[in-house]
Amino acid sequence: MESTETFIIGSGMGSLAAAAWLTSEGRDVMIAEQNYLPGGCTSSYFRKGYIFEAGATTLVGLDKGMPLDLLLQKTGIKLDAIKLELPMQVMMQDGSLLNRYQDLGQWIDEAERYFGKKGQRIFWEKCYQISQFIWSVSGKQMHFPPDHPKDLGQMLLNFRPIQLKFALNAFSTVQDLLRKTGLDKNKPFVDFVNQQLMITAQNKAEEVNLLFGATALCYTNFGNYYMPGGLINLVKPFVDYIQSKGNLYQNRTEVLSIERQENKFLISTNKGPIKARNIISGIPVNNLVELFPELNSKQKLQSKILGSERLNGAFTMGFGIKGKMPKGAIHRQLHHDGIGLEGSESIFISYAHPSDPSRAPEGQYVASVSTHVHNPGNNVIDKEVIAARITAFLEERGCFEGGELVYQHASTPATWQDWTMRKYGFVGGYPQFRSIKPWQMISARAAKGLYLCGDSVYPGQGIPGVSLNGIIAAKKLLADT
Repeated sequence: MESTETFIIGSGMGSLAAAAWLTSEGRDVMIAEQNYLPGGCTSSYFRKGYIFEAGATTLVGLDKGMPLDLLLQKTGIKLDAIKLELPMQVMMQDGSLLNRYQDLGQWIDEAERYFGKKGQRIFWEKCYQISQFIWSVSGKQMHFPPDHPKDLGQMLLNFRPIQLKFALNAFSTVQDLLRKTGLDKNKPFVDFVNQQLMITAQNKAEEVNLLFGATALCYTNFGNYYMPGGLINLVKPFVDYIQSKGNLYQNRTEVLSIERQENKFLISTNKGPIKARNIISGIPVNNLVELFPELNSKQKLQSKILGSERLNGAFTMGFGIKGKMPKGAIHRQLHHDGIGLEGSESIFISYAHPSDPSRAPEGQYVASVSTHVHNPGNNVIDKEVIAARITAFLEERGCFEGGELVYQHASTPATWQDWTMRKYGFVGGYPQFRSIKPWQMISARAAKGLYLCGDSVYPGQGIPGVSLNGIIAAKKLLADT
């Protein structure tokens, strides 16, 4: 029977962050990934000569002091990322195109041009101030939220009075800031904010607390990057690093059950049993409780698990296009007035970078497309009808201008569940809700010796969020052992 000090379920970016951090500390780690490729939602897949992104397409978190930068400093891993000059473009329903510049001043000028000057500068300067604070303090308060006295001790060591001042924003929502700045009556702007929040916080302004919401809205005001060859080349260097230090990564290894035996865990997998002193789970909590019955007795955890009716899935498409990519940003959000899919009010499209010919046959380029599906476990979808509507909409909006569609495929949340095994096929993480304050979210400690990371756990959303969460899980494990 194989044994390890720390067994890690899944190889998403949260799991890899935790594994890399522990590896750098000389700890014994084994990663089990049920798929044939690492990365989970932060990865790529290969089809018919094309390379498509599996889930997340935007890459943030490499700026100094942000989670990926902390990981690279800790491990010495190098990434060949390309910084984007223009992080994103947003096309409103009237066809107007907004450039989401990284420079705050440029972005405010752009927002004032389309939405009007009233309130824009105050709104965005406030959001940016909060987002700067969040990222500056996130690397210092690695034991938040506290669930053990030792966490409080570590937090007090790193406490500064300004943290309390900013923490008060957790009691407000983005909607409150819209009211204060007089922007709540500016419908085009409210629609814009809501759709930007949906792709970052998985909910709208009235539900997203201002701490998270401001950070989510300003992610384009930080460095946005592209990985040549797809996001698979973000996760591979972490797998290589972990293996180079003598630790194990195993693909096609599915966890079937977990039970506690005295001071260790017995993990049953399709490749045989494994014993471990600790477990870090990078799979959603919804999946974990089915593998480890002990968690069903933990009422505090059970009360925080969200059902399908509060989650979002995705309808995704991949396109192969012959010709030259349209000019502009490689990431674009397009608002629409309905395609017959509950939860879908905008469509997100990401192209391969113009300097990266590796993801399509010569003379072609790829586009990865996604839109929300609310309540994915109970949403019956006519895939062919929705795919046709999305394709027609994108063509109408000039997304394939000058090009010829030569390949396409579509996937529903059911497909996503088959690919990742995520319960209900939900993606994008647990949505933000005003009733759930940051310190009330699921913590990294689930039970003795069992730690959580990933996008159903604080603060797990987006690549920087899950990377930070993986570091938090690793640091709490190190503090306990």
